[in-house]
Amino acid sequence: MPVPALSGEAVRWRCDESSFQFESTAEVAAVTGIVGQDTALEALRFGLECHAFGQNVFVRGLSGTGRMTMVQRLLADMAPSGSCLNDYVFVHNFERPDRPRLIVLDAGQARPLRRAMRQFAEFLAKGFEKALNDSQLVASRGKIQENAQARVQALSAPLEAELNEAGLTMATVSNGNVQRTVLQPLVEGQAVGPEQFEKLIAAGKLPADARQTFIDTAQKYSTRLQELTVQVQDIYRSLQDEMIKFNEQHARTVLDEALAQPRKALQQPEAQHHFDTVIDDVIETRLRNGGEAPDPTVRYGVNIVHEHQCGKAAPVVVERSPTLSNLLGAIEPNWQQNGQMVSDYRSVRAGSLLRANGGYLIMDVRDVLTEKGAWSVLMRTLRSSQLEIIPREMTWPFNQASIQPDPIAIKVRVILMGDSSAYYALDGKDQDFSDLFKVLADFDTVIARDELGLQRYAAVLARIIEEDDLRHFDRSGVAALTEHGARIAASKGQLTARFSRIADIAREASYLAGKAGDQLVTGEHVRDAVRRTKARASLPSERFQRLLNDGTIQLDTDGPVVGQVNGLAVMNAGPLTYGFPARITATIGPGRAGVINIEDAASMSGAIHTKGFHILGGLLRYLLRSNHPLAFSASIAFEQSYGGIDGDSASGAEMCCLLSALTGIPLRQSLAMTGAIDQHGHIQAIGGVNEKIEGFFDICSFRGLTGDQGVIIPVSNAGDLMLREDVADACGRGEFHIYAVDSIYQALELFTGMAAGQWGENGYAPDSMLGRAVAMAEQYWQQSASSPGS
Repeated sequence: MPVPALSGEAVRWRCDESSFQFESTAEVAAVTGIVGQDTALEALRFGLECHAFGQNVFVRGLSGTGRMTMVQRLLADMAPSGSCLNDYVFVHNFERPDRPRLIVLDAGQARPLRRAMRQFAEFLAKGFEKALNDSQLVASRGKIQENAQARVQALSAPLEAELNEAGLTMATVSNGNVQRTVLQPLVEGQAVGPEQFEKLIAAGKLPADARQTFIDTAQKYSTRLQELTVQVQDIYRSLQDEMIKFNEQHARTVLDEALAQPRKALQQPEAQHHFDTVIDDVIETRLRNGGEAPDPTVRYGVNIVHEHQCGKAAPVVVERSPTLSNLLGAIEPNWQQNGQMVSDYRSVRAGSLLRANGGYLIMDVRDVLTEKGAWSVLMRTLRSSQLEIIPREMTWPFNQASIQPDPIAIKVRVILMGDSSAYYALDGKDQDFSDLFKVLADFDTVIARDELGLQRYAAVLARIIEEDDLRHFDRSGVAALTEHGARIAASKGQLTARFSRIADIAREASYLAGKAGDQLVTGEHVRDAVRRTKARASLPSERFQRLLNDGTIQLDTDGPVVGQVNGLAVMNAGPLTYGFPARITATIGPGRAGVINIEDAASMSGAIHTKGFHILGGLLRYLLRSNHPLAFSASIAFEQSYGGIDGDSASGAEMCCLLSALTGIPLRQSLAMTGAIDQHGHIQAIGGVNEKIEGFFDICSFRGLTGDQGVIIPVSNAGDLMLREDVADACGRGEFHIYAVDSIYQALELFTGMAAGQWGENGYAPDSMLGRAVAMAEQYWQQSASSPGS
């Protein structure tokens, strides 16, 4: 029995306006949640609320399904508290300046610390020296010096008395910067230097042997003088050490008092250790070194890398440009007055991973994967829970790390947005992915086209109107927009959940209503918006039609032709899809080459198309079921195709074309076909069925509809039909036909008007198409077997 054409009602679902119990969307409450994604919502909520390691979330689904909206609204509704939020500051590391020291503080403590250290720096610059030289301290130092002098006097008095009795005395002489104690003679109770002593001898005021007497007497006391000198030097060294110790002890007391308030407020071990090292450094640079002291505002400053406010919710960070520096943070060198770049603790800047610490970081996986190095450092950070602001991949400049701050322990929940291809690619290639992203929130692209689904569409439209300040839609406008949602879904009983595309049409329809001066958006405004949207991206389709119309591209839409059939293909222009016909031809003759795929031979065939072609060979063996080898050479080609071809949706048409060439039975060129085959001859579902039908309809309509034209599609795609209204109307009037088939046999009968044949005990009936095919295959085998060299 021939396959009947589908009715006009069967090729387009129409939304009944009476399904909506309102006059306009002004009466509809806007939806507040996410529509039709209950499973994804439950998974996402679990991922956000579970704090176990590795429970990061991958939100899978096509863009426009509300993924980002759902995540942000769910986080806003949950308002998770930041229970473990901290402030992060970097300070100078006095032992290793190239390793700035991290101090982790409680939320809200960073600014008071920075303020306290600024006040401390001001004290060092203006009040520290004064505090070390007050009158009480000066008196204490004088007393220490007096004690030392008394000890020296007590030690030297006995020797001094003996020397005086012997006519000698001790005197201090200088030789450059060196002072030493020497013995000098006493003349009339006064110490006499060497020159004066010689003059007195020469003048006869002293006996001639006075010089030798002095030398002999001095030699007698020289050893005791040396011992005394050593003892006195020890006393003065002890005095110096005591003075240094006194000054440092008092300086520590002064510095401790200056840092008392921040010490009391910040009990973290890292903070306490920093205060200790600051005091040590002040004493080292200002009391011991004696050179010019460094600028205290720089040396003892505090760089607040990231801070939180007490009692605030956990941070939610959306990173739209996840470069290495945006993710991890950066080192921004400081320019000095001499033109040099210097990096220190002040150069450290936070990235989104640190800003989201204790909260949530949301990113699109495509953005992460396209930034060099971003994926690897993200996974390493999540795996180790340690953030390195300067990882091994980031060195500055010329492969030399400027500084390397302390790593930061973080706990952040990462939420990645991506489609299925990205998910499966990462799952297959990154062994850590499944361990670190254990929660999958799967967003469906469709929702059920039932009464609830229609009401949800109206509520979503009400929200779009509210958010974008659009005109309200009447019932016909809502119905037309719902029909467009069914068109985008292209699936039986489904509406698209990619509401971003619905919103685009709603905005343009509102614009058109405004231009026309209408208060409400009607169905005609929506249909006009759909037409305009498609027309803006229709240049490739229009160019193809012009080439068809002027004969540059050859395509028959009427009459019978042997070994030729009209296949159907699609081209994409952004989110829009356009269908167009493609002429497929086949030739065959005796030989041993088998069936040749010309596109594959020219390296223009994709993997799926090549697979479909090999299935075609298996089906051919199944249909012919000969008791001898298939001995023929055949070739199949997409004519006037100069780009790559992929997909298996033309394999059914290729099979019909090959059998036509084998039997010499012509095929109707008024029909086009789309559908994939299996090795048993079943016609299987394909994508883009609506666009493919409309592409062939447009060519036939331009050349004139004859009532004989139509398209053969898989029966499994019949429920997906949502054709344009003009195509559906033509089908309703019998000017164009859609045939839904489930086997290659039905397709052959539609193309040829004769029985395809059914295999029986005696094979196929001789007058059937497949009977003729078996006969021709045997004939080719005999010809090949009788040829020389066979």
